[in-house]
Amino acid sequence: MKPELLSTVSDDKNLKQLAEGKTKLIYAVEGHNDVVLVRSKNRLTAFNAARQNEIEGKGAIANATTCNIFHYMQSLGIKSHFVGAVNECDFVAANCEMIPIEWVARRVATGSFLKRNPGVKEGYTFSCPKIETFFKDDANDDPQWSDEQIISAKFVLNGVTIGVREVQMMKKQTEVIFRLLEKAWHEQDCALIDMKIEFGVTPAGDIVLADVIDNDSWRVWPRGDKRLQLDKQFYRDLDKVTDEALTQLKGNYQKVADITKKFTTAPKTRVVIIMGSASDMDFANKIADKAKALGLIPINRVCSAHKTTDDALRIVTEYEADFFPTVFVAIAGRSNGLGPVVASNTTLPVINAPPAGADWAAQDLWSSLRMPSGVGCSTVMGADEAALAAAKLMSQHDHMVFGRVLAQQLNNRIGILKADSIAERESQA
Repeated sequence: MKPELLSTVSDDKNLKQLAEGKTKLIYAVEGHNDVVLVRSKNRLTAFNAARQNEIEGKGAIANATTCNIFHYMQSLGIKSHFVGAVNECDFVAANCEMIPIEWVARRVATGSFLKRNPGVKEGYTFSCPKIETFFKDDANDDPQWSDEQIISAKFVLNGVTIGVREVQMMKKQTEVIFRLLEKAWHEQDCALIDMKIEFGVTPAGDIVLADVIDNDSWRVWPRGDKRLQLDKQFYRDLDKVTDEALTQLKGNYQKVADITKKFTTAPKTRVVIIMGSASDMDFANKIADKAKALGLIPINRVCSAHKTTDDALRIVTEYEADFFPTVFVAIAGRSNGLGPVVASNTTLPVINAPPAGADWAAQDLWSSLRMPSGVGCSTVMGADEAALAAAKLMSQHDHMVFGRVLAQQLNNRIGILKADSIAERESQA
């Protein structure tokens, strides 16, 4: 966040209240029409505020969780309205027009889903996250809506009409965001059971993750055990709200804030890019840059399987010795001996990425494709594809790599949907 903006939002004299919800306040920022300030309150509510309590410090805990989640999402490449934290209870966000729909993703059938779908047993697991939508209407208890109802409502927000493409886009975003959070919670030995999120439309017309994501937004069961639940369901299930229960609840919320701070982590996997000649350095650097963007640690090395065979084998043993999750990418044109030699002498995955040029490319490629038996290396064409293949191999070792690959797939899909929308408009002009 720019120092000037941080200084402005840090003074309440520059803020003007725009809206108030059950658990947050929204403020306009003087001189900065493109952003708003979101302030979490100490209030906790359930059953459309029929039950509510003030818990000292709850706002700061909720804000910390929200900032942790948005920081994690942004580090993976998921677009959101989040700009940055201001203090314990406040963060700055892009000034979106909110789409009045709650998007719910479920991995396990429980709670209200069972009431609306009698006959489904609690604990039923959805192989793909079950996506549901609810129109935000407190007076009518947020009724469930179909895709068709959302489309028929013809919401127009910051010049964007919510139609078929936009609904499909948000549905896919919800699924991906759930999977990213599910993976992060799994790394902390917790099961994400379900989750609700909202989207807003930026002044530029982008549909992005918005609102807040805190411990009121999901069900989380440590070790998959419902009895250990850390979320707001504990509050809903209370027969009677006592000071002791609220103290335990606040402790649960603090645990969640502490755990979500661990979601964004440093790289835990690497790609060793071995080139047969220093003339391939530009190609190797392209792979390294892309691999780094996907969350891997790239390391460039030079050796020749034909001319310095012992050095090639020494490099292999060097990166096997520390047990750090590693994938090799072998860059060799002409007669590719490098990939097969490395692959034949390691249990680590090896990817051939021949720097094929216009001359002899078709002939040279066969030396990477036609492997002797018992070698087991793959071949890809192009620097980006080599880095992506390496990232996919390492994604089960590092949830950040998994997340960046999944986010890239999502952003590719969104880009195609946007292009289709533009093409259709231009053809009708």
